[in-house]
Amino acid sequence: MALAFVGSAALGEAFAVLNRTVKDVITKTIAFKSILQQLKSTLDVLDPLVKDIQQSNRELGRSEKETHDLIQQMNKGVKLLCSLDEALGRFFQIHIPAWGLRNGIEVLRGVNDLCAQMNSAGINGVLPCAVPKPPDFTVGLDVSLKELKMELLKEEVLMLVLTAPGGCGKTTLVKMLCQDEDIKGKYEILFVMVTKTPNLKDIIRRIFRHKGDRVPEFQSDEDAINRLKQLLNRIKQQNPILLILDDVWSGSESLLEKFKFHMTGYKILVTSRTAFPRFSCKYKLEPLRDEDATKLFRHSAILQDGNSYIPDDDTVKKIVKFCGGFPLALEVIGSYLRGESAATWENRMQNWTSGDSILDSVPEDHLLKCLQSSLEFSDKKVKPKYEVIMKECFMDIGSFPEDQRIRVASLIDMWEELYELDEVGTIANLLEISSRNLANLVVTRRDASEVGRYYAEDFVLQHDLLRELAIHQCRQEPIEKTKKLIIDISGNNLPKWWTEQKEQHISSHLLSISTDENFSSSWCKIQPPEVKVLVLNFRTENYTLPEFVEKMEELKVLIVTNYGSFPVELGNFQLLGSAPNLKRIRLEKVSIPSICKTLSASRSLEKISLFMCHIGHAFRNCSIQISDALPNLREINMDYCINLVELPAGIFNIISLKKLNITNCHKLSKLPEGLGKLGNLEVLRLRSCTELLELPESTGSLHNLVVLDISDCLSISKLPKHIGKLCNMKEFHMKGCLALCNQLPPSIMDLEHLKLVVCDEGMAKRWESIIKEFPVHHSGTQIKVAEKDINLKWLRNHF
Repeated sequence: MALAFVGSAALGEAFAVLNRTVKDVITKTIAFKSILQQLKSTLDVLDPLVKDIQQSNRELGRSEKETHDLIQQMNKGVKLLCSLDEALGRFFQIHIPAWGLRNGIEVLRGVNDLCAQMNSAGINGVLPCAVPKPPDFTVGLDVSLKELKMELLKEEVLMLVLTAPGGCGKTTLVKMLCQDEDIKGKYEILFVMVTKTPNLKDIIRRIFRHKGDRVPEFQSDEDAINRLKQLLNRIKQQNPILLILDDVWSGSESLLEKFKFHMTGYKILVTSRTAFPRFSCKYKLEPLRDEDATKLFRHSAILQDGNSYIPDDDTVKKIVKFCGGFPLALEVIGSYLRGESAATWENRMQNWTSGDSILDSVPEDHLLKCLQSSLEFSDKKVKPKYEVIMKECFMDIGSFPEDQRIRVASLIDMWEELYELDEVGTIANLLEISSRNLANLVVTRRDASEVGRYYAEDFVLQHDLLRELAIHQCRQEPIEKTKKLIIDISGNNLPKWWTEQKEQHISSHLLSISTDENFSSSWCKIQPPEVKVLVLNFRTENYTLPEFVEKMEELKVLIVTNYGSFPVELGNFQLLGSAPNLKRIRLEKVSIPSICKTLSASRSLEKISLFMCHIGHAFRNCSIQISDALPNLREINMDYCINLVELPAGIFNIISLKKLNITNCHKLSKLPEGLGKLGNLEVLRLRSCTELLELPESTGSLHNLVVLDISDCLSISKLPKHIGKLCNMKEFHMKGCLALCNQLPPSIMDLEHLKLVVCDEGMAKRWESIIKEFPVHHSGTQIKVAEKDINLKWLRNHF
């Protein structure tokens, strides 16, 4: 295979050569076919992003210096692929020699470096302003789609406001519009979700990142607008621009004015519950007609097997009238009644309807009332233990900001302490809530595990109107008596009740506080002695824990989430040492000081979860041993902690530890021999630690280990010699472990309790031969070939 070296080639050429090389090698390679196809799929996804960067460089007259490192990584990938191809050609055997394999693995490491370079360019494998896909089933919007398109394409229209009450289908209609050939074939579409408290600079940063441009440091809002105008002028030289600002709230007229640039080839489409009298061009989306509303309701009320009971047309007409043609209400109530008996339908109808449409008065208030009726969670399909708290769980989901992914792992922590729900109970509740369209549970990876299911990558989405419903339910009691207090703070504008009282007493068990980019961490005092779960959501570059944390004697769960771009150091972290009953801490995108030093006084901590955190000295510089500071710690989770190079030896003295999950920590290269001291460990998950070279020989001493997961650990070249001593292991996940060369140590046959092995096709054949050789020991072992996951969707869960 003759390929020219790309030395000083431009970015586009370098990428094209790398892409062609992968394709060529795939056609000649058997052993690496699946993983190279995965690489090819990755490059296909990155291809338009690279072209955007290339185009931007041309428009700005940039040299290739800014993308030099990225080009070098691509050149390196080409050379490694060529080396792999030559090695395979020379030896051309089914069992690839170790030299060729090492080069193959080095290629994959090179791809990781390539992705890292793309990340540094601000891409993160995700388009921040990409258009979401419309729902699979829509009805009654075709006429509105044509009318909206006609209005938008009028030459004189610069900004068009699509207005309707919440839950009427505005965003769905816009998603459908973006799929129209006349729109997507003509316009460069930038889809921006706007929050209730929008930040101009943040919106513009997202647009810059979407285009692959380096995000400037904006000196002011005016500077940000000027930079945006320059960017849009460059973009529209290639294609006209359609900027979509979705879900703009009342009071944001001044924000919209700032995006109105009078330039050719530029249009703005706004969706809002507010008609904004200042703007003349509007399109009002009407509720669904009865016929279409009936179709949507029936679709929502029918089980997948088509066996659901649906009453006569008169009853359905009453429900449709009750819902007023609102798609969200129709879907929620249809899902609520799905699978119910005729008696239940009739009973619900008597409770709900009085012959009036919810549109006969203020639409949104009545829509909330309509949706509220679906919160009657008494249901034979739900186990009695769970049905009592289903409504409570729905309300808890409102603790997190609108339009953000809500980690399932966070809800597990909350509900374990609030309602004594285990993971199974949490998922059961989420499935039921999701089935009723009150939220959407998204399972990102189908885990084959039967014992050690991992939920770190799963999340929940919730319509902002349903979040309002949850908060509305929480506010049915006075502040001092409510058991759930959810507070959204814009700037430094604290609620009136908070500032009027010197030290407001609250009796809430759940306290959630969300702040925006302009919050200065100026907290007022409150008395929160009964708070068990504290949820803090923020966006600022500096954040300080409120001083009233030290008065939370009943605090059991702390969840701190940074929704900004970079990790932020937490101030007042030492206050957590005053929480004697704190059991679970979950920190996202923060830089943390010493955990053991801070929490040595409480000694009650059972679980630590760190996601995209800068760990630094979190487990170091302790005046006492980690095991003495955290004697009851049962679980440690570290995911995407990019600066984690090694685990401190002190962790392996925590004999109470039962779960150790270190995932996607790409710089972690080794584990100390002290791992074998964790005699009570039941789950060891090291998924996607791509630089990890081996498991220590002491792993065989983990006699209580039930689940071992080394999936996608590309560099592990051998398993511990005495791995067969893991006498209680039931599950072994080992897909994507290329460096193992399908080799297993002889002691593997001693794993008599092994029930499930998840691996690649080549390794599966090796396991099957072992089972045939020792059928008595492994008759109950299931060998499952892992499904190929050849896309970048997993990245969207983390950025």
